[in-house]
Amino acid sequence: MPSITRRNTSAHRTLTTRRKVAAGLIGGAVLALAIPAMASAHVSVSPDELTAGDHGVLTFSFAHGCDNSPTTSLKVTMPEGLASVAPTMDSDWTIDIEKGDDGLVSAVIYTAVTPVPNELRGAVSMSVGLDEDTPESLAFPVIQTCVEGSTEWTQLAEDGEDPHSLDAPAPVVEVTAAAVDGHGEHSSAEEAGDADDADSAAAETDSSNALGTALGAGGLVAGVAALVVSVLAYRRKA
Repeated sequence: MPSITRRNTSAHRTLTTRRKVAAGLIGGAVLALAIPAMASAHVSVSPDELTAGDHGVLTFSFAHGCDNSPTTSLKVTMPEGLASVAPTMDSDWTIDIEKGDDGLVSAVIYTAVTPVPNELRGAVSMSVGLDEDTPESLAFPVIQTCVEGSTEWTQLAEDGEDPHSLDAPAPVVEVTAAAVDGHGEHSSAEEAGDADDADSAAAETDSSNALGTALGAGGLVAGVAALVVSVLAYRRKA
């Protein structure tokens, strides 16, 4: 009997261990699938980089609702540093524009003509113009409103923090410095080339003048010599 009891206890422990391992594997698989899903559940912006002083078209997209509820609208708030904003017309959305006291666009509200189902991708776009002194980073807070509930994509990463670790990060566009104006460099090169050409022309002119003077002097000497020879020859004949 003691032998049978030990066998039963050992079998029970083995079964319990197997169950724990299986549960761990299932939990890991669920987590592995959930992390990419959470990462793709953000409202994203493309492109995520623009050049200072330039223009570009930004597209804000999403592929999810609010806890599986269809999306009815997106409100995109403009950051400081934009010279112009022009929302893109789209038959799938109606557009409302809010402006600040300075007359500049402060927010754009896109309302879906038909709520966007959770399993479909939705996107809106706008053209923006940047100043030469636009900040290095532009955050566009977005409020996603759904048939049931809403999500505020407004979180900003601190220095050294991974934006993907945030629960509801705001779409961010990085701004790069404008390149040196190539026309200015071209003009300078042309001016330098023109100066070199002018110097060469002046040198050639000086050389020509010197050669002409030398030839003239030589001709004068030859003329005087010929005159002397002629006089001497005349005297001998006389």
